[in-house]
Amino acid sequence: MALSVRREIHRRIKDEGRITFAQFMEMALYWPNGGYYSVSSPTGPRGDFYTAPGAHPSFGALLSVQLYQMWLLLDQPRPFWVVEAGAGNGLLCHDSVSFARHLPEDFQRSLRYLCLDARNAPGVEANLPDNDRSLVQRLAARSLPITGVVGCVISNELLDSFPVHRVEMRGGRLLEVYVTLKDGELEEELEEPSTGALEERLDRLGIKLPEGCCAEVNLAMEPWLQETAQVLERGYLLTIDYGREATELYSEARSRGTLTTFYHHTQTDNPYTHVGEQDITAQVDFTTLMCLGRELGLKSLGYLTQGRFLINLGIRRLMARLTTLGLGQQERDSNRMGMMDLIRPGEMGEFKVLVQGKNAPDTFLWGVEASAELEGLLQELPVPLLTSLHMPLLQGRYPHTAMDFEGEAGL
Repeated sequence: MALSVRREIHRRIKDEGRITFAQFMEMALYWPNGGYYSVSSPTGPRGDFYTAPGAHPSFGALLSVQLYQMWLLLDQPRPFWVVEAGAGNGLLCHDSVSFARHLPEDFQRSLRYLCLDARNAPGVEANLPDNDRSLVQRLAARSLPITGVVGCVISNELLDSFPVHRVEMRGGRLLEVYVTLKDGELEEELEEPSTGALEERLDRLGIKLPEGCCAEVNLAMEPWLQETAQVLERGYLLTIDYGREATELYSEARSRGTLTTFYHHTQTDNPYTHVGEQDITAQVDFTTLMCLGRELGLKSLGYLTQGRFLINLGIRRLMARLTTLGLGQQERDSNRMGMMDLIRPGEMGEFKVLVQGKNAPDTFLWGVEASAELEGLLQELPVPLLTSLHMPLLQGRYPHTAMDFEGEAGL
């Protein structure tokens, strides 16, 4: 299949002379007959990377707790839609819906979870018990196929995989990276930008790239946000991803940009190898996401790190309760390591969480600000534990996690 996508990219370049990097990335990731996301199952032990739901089920469980509060704040609508864009293998859905059964029954009865993903294959949400599975639907789609949503639209590590244009400042001029062929090999060249929207985006942010610096511009984010704002009648948009505000993202500290590739859990940073077989990502510009959101009626209700978000929702309390469950040392340590991986400074804990609301109350959310009200609820909830669906981090598959997690820095 990867050979097919390479052939298609070569054919397109021969026909057009050159293509933008965004066109290359779109085909490499999403071309139906061989793009990475169209044929691969990229997450998990046999994939190329793992995401927060795979580290520990407490991620999905605590997200379910946050969704419960959103349901309360929206006056307990029925149905309460959770639309996950880029649902992947369905693990976040599986863990969130599973944990909802421990929350008040009216919330579970109101819940409807829609998994959207480019791939047609069912995910692990298909393994839910019948009662839970009846709350879930999956559609092979990259756009949102419904309107009038009252609830929450979620994306977890989705926007970083949107095709990006790459630009570079040379001689005081903004130039764009194009992909062409030389002696049968993919090669880059710099030319005038393919669209004025690239310079307009940077001007709007008040950004002038330093001489010689490269950067990525995610234009695909704007139509996606427009569509999401249109689909959401009343409720929340929850975006979880790795990225920064614009002043950090477009700075000399990242003079070569943030484009990253992953192949079999190894960071290669060469998009032209393993085409169709590796992930290609770039950090998200959260400043643009917030600014565009305001124009579309989406009010920013919270912007913080994933670590702080999960701590506010009670992950440390869950970790503390591991010692009261009568677990063996290995099981206890495995669960503690998985939880710590979600909030670890410098790694997943540094991912960003942006909560935006449309026609929703301004009341603070539990994930944004710790609440005494939540403390009482957590006491009544079980501690979610690792299953065979989650990553065995303690077994040494990921050496960077084999550290003294008893002494982690505070967040």
